[in-house]
Amino acid sequence: MSQTPRDLLYSDVEEDLRASVRDLLKAKAGAEALLARVETAEPYDLKLWRTLADEVGVAGLAVPEELGGHGASAREVAVVAEELGRSVAPVPFLGSVVLATTALLHTADRDFVGRLAAGQAIGALAVPLSTAPGAGFPSSVTASADGTLTGRVGTVADASVADLLVVPAAGPDGPALYVVEAPAAVSVSVSELVSFDLTRRVADVSLENAPATLVASGPEAAAALEQALLFGAGILASEQTGVAEWALTETVTYLKGRYQFGRPVGGFQSLKHRLANLYTDLVLARAAARNAADALATGTDVPIAVAVAQARNAPIAVKATEEAVQLHGGIGMTWEHPAHLYLKRAKADEIALGTPGRHRARLADLVDLPA
Repeated sequence: MSQTPRDLLYSDVEEDLRASVRDLLKAKAGAEALLARVETAEPYDLKLWRTLADEVGVAGLAVPEELGGHGASAREVAVVAEELGRSVAPVPFLGSVVLATTALLHTADRDFVGRLAAGQAIGALAVPLSTAPGAGFPSSVTASADGTLTGRVGTVADASVADLLVVPAAGPDGPALYVVEAPAAVSVSVSELVSFDLTRRVADVSLENAPATLVASGPEAAAALEQALLFGAGILASEQTGVAEWALTETVTYLKGRYQFGRPVGGFQSLKHRLANLYTDLVLARAAARNAADALATGTDVPIAVAVAQARNAPIAVKATEEAVQLHGGIGMTWEHPAHLYLKRAKADEIALGTPGRHRARLADLVDLPA
């Protein structure tokens, strides 16, 4: 049976969205501003986030219009993630837009989605950032009969700036999904950790009889969490593509302007081969990321597309940023150059939402490969 070919090229709408996000990030999150911010006690740029959420509308990009969003698809979300990867802007896009909002969209209770879509609140999904799709429902938080939550969750992405925590918990009747309004609850403690990735912070969340609102229970809760993790892993592949693209673009620019023995360093054959290999990797990464985003948008072979993208793109982003540091020579090793921020983001993303090995093992199960 023949299938309709899928168009993975960027549409005009997607390119317009890319241009808007890129222009804003270039103006507000350049290398100097980024390096200065990670030195401060407030690493997140919440002013930039409000501009992205309010003026560009990224907070409600994939939220249906009837719920206060823009009714776009995962493809548009992926374009924004790609641009944020190119800038490693310190904003809570992954935790709020990608994970928390997606989890709530797969529940019957949508009261909190409008606040997230409008940028009135920042969300975070209270699971360790390393949690992979298919990992099962966590049980580190328990819900009592009166609906309060007790437990601890480590390394939660963007939790330190979250207003709403979407918390998977073991309820009296099985898996359940709750929302905790973090700043209003004295029984909620959020302790930011020393993160390897200086532009995306993680925190430990402790709950002690914290008041919470039940939004899903039983199979619905388990399915909502799994959909959020799948969506997150798929969109993360586009972020990794953006990280790799920055690394290659900046390295080519540097090697064109760096002279040795009277000629540009980039003209040496061995370096040209290394850059050509990086370009080939980037093309493969973009194809895998676009396939995952389109699968998420259409519901076609989603687990397989996501597993392929994560197994492929995480190592590519790491390799590209390692090459960027090395090929920049001495300046690439310094704190004053942003290359180290991209390398740290790539290494952190390699662990986030499942390692490449975990995704390869999951892919083998999905396509019935022998162990």
